[in-house]
Amino acid sequence: MKTNSTQKNDLIVSGKSFKMSYVLVIISLFLLVITPTLSYGQAAKPDKKEAEVKKLEAALKIAQANQAKAEKANTVADSLMETGDKMVDEGKSEKKELEGQKKKLDKENASAKKPLEKQAGSKDKSEAAEAKAELKKLDTQYKTDAKDLDTKIKAADKKMTTGTANATKGKTGKKTAETALKNAQKAVDAAQAKLDAAKEAN
Repeated sequence: MKTNSTQKNDLIVSGKSFKMSYVLVIISLFLLVITPTLSYGQAAKPDKKEAEVKKLEAALKIAQANQAKAEKANTVADSLMETGDKMVDEGKSEKKELEGQKKKLDKENASAKKPLEKQAGSKDKSEAAEAKAELKKLDTQYKTDAKDLDTKIKAADKKMTTGTANATKGKTGKKTAETALKNAQKAVDAAQAKLDAAKEAN
């Protein structure tokens, strides 16, 4: 039969065992909770870096799209200036040629009218009537030819005006496009550098 002293010792031992078991259970539970958290934290780090790389790749694409847009605007501006200057040159050349034709027409008309006007003043009524009819016919033809040339001269003037407007628009657009292109290139370089740095860090 156990003495009081022995029973006390047994109680102390069993109490200690209980405490030890309790502590072990707590430690086990703690390890169960913290282990997945630690592994999740380790897994989350690469995911965070990967997300950052994707974000930087998206930023680079936007910068490249803006650069392409600026390049297109620059090309359009160059085209407008080139087309405008060409139109002005063509218009000038056409107008010069047409004005030469008009002078020639005026000279030829004046030369053709002289003898007919003299003939129209003839005492011979038949001869005078014939000359007047020829003069009328000549005037009608002259007016038709002169009107045709005037229309073509106006078209040449319009071509020059349009060409000048296009060239001016192109010059203005060129300044804006060049500034935008410069800024876009800087943005692309900066975005590329950030992306490269993030990839190297991985």
